[in-house]
Amino acid sequence: MGTKEQLKEERDRIVKGLEETYKKLVEYKKQKKSPMIVVRNGKIEAVDPHEILPTTLYKRSAG
Repeated sequence: MGTKEQLKEERDRIVKGLEETYKKLVEYKKQKKSPMIVVRNGKIEAVDPHEILPTTLYKRSAG
């Protein structure tokens, strides 16, 4: 297996971990009834966690 394939596999594992972490964070915020702090259009906002999608997908570039 070449370096390029190893890097792709590692990147895919990292992205999967980020997706799982996001999902757990949203669930936690809902349980604690605590707002999610996000940046929208360069502004910091507190958002009700029930308005946030429970999952997200990170874009994975080809290559």
